[in-house]
Amino acid sequence: MQEKDMVSDALAGTKASIDSYTKAVTECANQQLRSTLQQLRNEAEQFQYQLFQMAEQKGYYVPAPAADSNDIQQVKSGLTGGNM
Repeated sequence: MQEKDMVSDALAGTKASIDSYTKAVTECANQQLRSTLQQLRNEAEQFQYQLFQMAEQKGYYVPAPAADSNDIQQVKSGLTGGNM
């Protein structure tokens, strides 16, 4: 398995973990457990960002070009029904 594939798999797994932690936090009534889950989610988010930075530096991930202000406004208008 190539390093690029391993990084991609780790990113996908970490993102799935973050999603699971978020769902668990929103459904948790026990404050101590909720705090623990939030801490685990925060750590997973930090790890995911470090992986992302490494993938970007190595050229494994190339972000989309930045949108211009007109494109952003069109998306906002579309999402709000044109009420902006």
